[in-house]
Amino acid sequence: MKKIIVIVFLSLFTAVALFGIVAAEPPKELTVSAAISLKNAFEELGKLYEVKHAGTKVLFNFGASGDLARQIEGGAPVDVFASAAQKDMDDIAAKGYILPGSRVDFVKNVIVLITPKSSVVKSFMALASDSVKRIAAGNPKTVPAGRYAAEVFDYYKITGPIKDKLVYAENVRQVLDYVARGEVDAGVVYATDAAVRSAETRIAAEAPEASHKPVVYPIAVVKGTKSESAANSFIDIVRSKEGSAILKKYGFRIP
Repeated sequence: MKKIIVIVFLSLFTAVALFGIVAAEPPKELTVSAAISLKNAFEELGKLYEVKHAGTKVLFNFGASGDLARQIEGGAPVDVFASAAQKDMDDIAAKGYILPGSRVDFVKNVIVLITPKSSVVKSFMALASDSVKRIAAGNPKTVPAGRYAAEVFDYYKITGPIKDKLVYAENVRQVLDYVARGEVDAGVVYATDAAVRSAETRIAAEAPEASHKPVVYPIAVVKGTKSESAANSFIDIVRSKEGSAILKKYGFRIP
């Protein structure tokens, strides 16, 4: 009888221990690679997602859209990709890295010229003046904001006069940092970025819509994800009424 009691006790103990292991299972993870201009808004959206989907942790990888696209091509374990331009999404979609039917445009943005608070620069044309020595812009090879900036410079026919003044940055937030610290006389960023450091910078001019391609952000599920359902749910949150309100709060416009 004592042996039976011991065996039953050990069985119960083992069952409780195994239940504890299952209960302590770590949360599932969803990896989202997104344009760095989305950082503040997406971090809040990530918290909203985690509240609505208990047990799933959202991990963000922010950077220049072109760099993020190359990472996906290189096999980076990404579930969702949000780009600041159509080109970078087009590039990886053409190579089969995007889940068909999952791509959607979700926000728009505006290109602006920013300067330190004390600057007297008031227009894009003023960048060609002798008083402006250094102008920050994203690297057009990898940074969508840099490509938009190049288009704006061409529109105003100042590409030649300012080419030796350009300081290329790895992403749009680095451009913002250069201007906020007064290391350059001006920089080209998105209106949403300018709002992040409004205490240190000012918007000198807004680029006309006709001066560059439309700034429309697409988002999609990365093909091969092991969390397709969770990835689609994240996009649903981004496009929801609550998600749109968060994006608008940070200055984005809904298409």
